[in-house]
Amino acid sequence: MKYNIKNILLIHGFGDKENYQNIYINLYKALKLAIVKNALKSHAQLPPTRVLAKDIGVSRSTVIKAYDLLVLEKYVNTKVGSGYYVNSSKSKKLQTPIGAKFELGDYPKISKRGLAFKSNIQIINNYKSNTGIAFRPGLPPLDIFPVSQWKNLVNNYWKTVKASELSYSHTTGINSLKKNISNYLKIYRNIDCDPNQVVITTGSLHSLSLIGDALIDKNDEVVIENPTYPYAYNLFNSLKSKICPAPIDKEGMELKNLKVFNPKIIYTTPSNQYPTGVKMSLERRLELVKWASSKNAIIVEDDYDHEFSNWENPISSIYSLDKQERVVYLGTFNKLLHPSLRLGYMIVPHYLLDTVTALYQQSSRFVNPASQKILSAFIEKDYLNKHIRHVLEVSLERKSVFLDSFSNHLEEYIDINNKNSGLHIIGHLDKNINDQKLSDFLKTKGITTHPYSLYFIEGKKRNGLIMGYSSVNNKTIKETIFKMKNEVDNFKN
Repeated sequence: MKYNIKNILLIHGFGDKENYQNIYINLYKALKLAIVKNALKSHAQLPPTRVLAKDIGVSRSTVIKAYDLLVLEKYVNTKVGSGYYVNSSKSKKLQTPIGAKFELGDYPKISKRGLAFKSNIQIINNYKSNTGIAFRPGLPPLDIFPVSQWKNLVNNYWKTVKASELSYSHTTGINSLKKNISNYLKIYRNIDCDPNQVVITTGSLHSLSLIGDALIDKNDEVVIENPTYPYAYNLFNSLKSKICPAPIDKEGMELKNLKVFNPKIIYTTPSNQYPTGVKMSLERRLELVKWASSKNAIIVEDDYDHEFSNWENPISSIYSLDKQERVVYLGTFNKLLHPSLRLGYMIVPHYLLDTVTALYQQSSRFVNPASQKILSAFIEKDYLNKHIRHVLEVSLERKSVFLDSFSNHLEEYIDINNKNSGLHIIGHLDKNINDQKLSDFLKTKGITTHPYSLYFIEGKKRNGLIMGYSSVNNKTIKETIFKMKNEVDNFKN
């Protein structure tokens, strides 16, 4: 019986070439559906691969791959020298059509922890935008990243890499990078640590997750700054710990009302409190170390952007003030170089190393060794030091342009109290303006901001917009703030 294969394929979904790289999958699915629905009858011979390729305008290899999948799943039989034939056992069967929707209840129930993460992350992700980088917080000046230097290091790595280096790597990181990071911290943060204490991770959140898993059991108390980094709150909340919010004053985390708690972990961002930008005073740091010791607690010091917040008046890290090995120090290169790098580190007390390593092995095993080697070479060749200086220079210039433009156009609506909060600025809003609604509105206009109120755990939540400036060039900063002024006018009216 004769049939028009082109029409059959079109009727059954073939022809959408938007995803041309997977066109053979498109062809395979159309043929499979035609067989299931009996449009291609039992024992029907499929067109020869060359003929079908010519008829539908694809390469012969595309048709061969589609046919091979059908043979593999026994929808089609192949006979040497004769061609491909529809398998009679597959035709006429009522199978679930491709892409059909399943009824709710066909799947296992999602865990409470999974649902909690999903709910909180969806709220945060709602304020991220792919429409542009003005003014998304958390981004360094990506346009000045030394791509050519990095590319040369990548090429050199793959020219010289040994076969043995492509095997499984050590969980906590390669030795050369651990040593270079310990030297780097000695210079920038006056931190003395054993390179063996350095654990390479994908970033601060990965580090925090490992520490949380290593220490927290259900109902253990965790002190967290309020406001705070939302992902940190989500993590500790998912571990069913008791969250003890610590207010922020002009010296950093307030301790006076925390004495009644017995925390296992105290999570803090002392160099540049996130998101307020408050620098914890030396006196408060010493008080925190003493209090942690009295409570037998571990301090997790997240020093996520110390390069940008400590350059004027550097204060000793909490890690360097501690003499009892009860501080876990977190750092990241994702904020300094670029977020897609996915390389961070932590300094872990000796007593926790084996536990953290075991948890690491059970999850992601290790960070890509090639990336580690390349970053290590980047540090050794002094490219990192030069890049830090360049980033500081560019960021300070962009901050100045941002603040000047803001003063000229938005000062009547939005108040800036702290102008030294790292790579972002918080603009405080009148209490009658809903920051979440304003942020939603600005997003529709191509302007990304984060609502300040979402960063509070409890108590009085302040309205404001968190805006990153360092990843935006001067011209775009001026244009976007002028546009933002008009859009805020429209929102208020």
